[in-house]
Amino acid sequence: MFQLRLKRLRRRSHQRIARELYFDIGARVRRLLLVLLGVAIAHTLAVLWFEDIGVSDAIWLTLTTLTTVGYGDFSAATVGGRIATTVLMYAIGITVLAQLASDYIDYRLQRRQRMIEGKWDWDMQDHLLVINTPKFNGAHYCEILVRQIRETPAFADVPIQFLTTGFPHGLPDDLRAHGALHRHGEADNADDLARVEPERARHVVVLAHDHYDRHADSLTFDTTHRLMQHVDRSRTHVVVECVNDANRQRLRDLGAHSVIRPIRAYPELIVRAIVSPGVETMMENLFTHHGDHSQRYDLPVDGLRWADLVAGLIQADLGTALAYTDDAGEVVCNPPSETRVHGTGLIVMVRANQEPTPARIRECLAAIAAQSPHATTAPGS
Repeated sequence: MFQLRLKRLRRRSHQRIARELYFDIGARVRRLLLVLLGVAIAHTLAVLWFEDIGVSDAIWLTLTTLTTVGYGDFSAATVGGRIATTVLMYAIGITVLAQLASDYIDYRLQRRQRMIEGKWDWDMQDHLLVINTPKFNGAHYCEILVRQIRETPAFADVPIQFLTTGFPHGLPDDLRAHGALHRHGEADNADDLARVEPERARHVVVLAHDHYDRHADSLTFDTTHRLMQHVDRSRTHVVVECVNDANRQRLRDLGAHSVIRPIRAYPELIVRAIVSPGVETMMENLFTHHGDHSQRYDLPVDGLRWADLVAGLIQADLGTALAYTDDAGEVVCNPPSETRVHGTGLIVMVRANQEPTPARIRECLAAIAAQSPHATTAPGS
């Protein structure tokens, strides 16, 4: 019998502790405010009844007593007034005020902790929403991504929010320093997705959780499908990462504006897809040999004007010159049009199915040089 009663006492003790730890501080603060207001009104009415003072003096006496200031300019002189002050102010009012102050401090601490842990609902508008974080080195990737976004003038002050379970103890300091916030959750949870309000976002980025696993596209597909039920495609630009190229068209059919490969060493690809939609397609080709790609041709060039060189290659349908290698071996990208090229090679954007041979490029350079009296292009290999 004694052990049974002890277990019941322990159970009640555990329940009491749980209530103390997890009660709704905000609701209790509101209740205490109502109680405090009721006590103050009751004391003011009691003072008006028992004491020979006006309404403003009664309110002043109540406030100075409740806040323990006690100027002494007014005080209860009658027995009834003193009893009302003792019961309503000393026994109840001051106690409630102290509890209210304590709970308010707890509320502020709890609120800050919930913000850090991603359990706070942020009121955001026209923000950039990033869904998921990479499985490997996610924090480092996100830091670089946010930093590059901030370096873009048009996005220097745009609100950024992450929806992810990758930061259970809060965002890294570098991310918070750049103004990023997060909500702890997953996009395949309808409630979590609704809490970040994607319909109010200006841009949404869905990152592949594991860029090594083609099955990650299944999660991306589900997330994109849920997402498109919230957003207005004419207002919100959606960028999605796709591991398997075979799934790219399926994601476009869902409504994604940009579908790109996850290239973790180069977050700038995501930034370009956000800032300058369409540029990411060209940049992707620089990293692969599919479609248009860059090709180096080790051919001496001496004195050709850059504008003539670029125009000549385009007119011959051989590709677009992007850069050249100077005599010191340094790569010079996109020089001014009047630059006289002196170097040992060219980097040209070419088509995969029409990749010109070095001999064809050499012939084109010779033809360009023949039309330029100031150029001395060597036709050798």
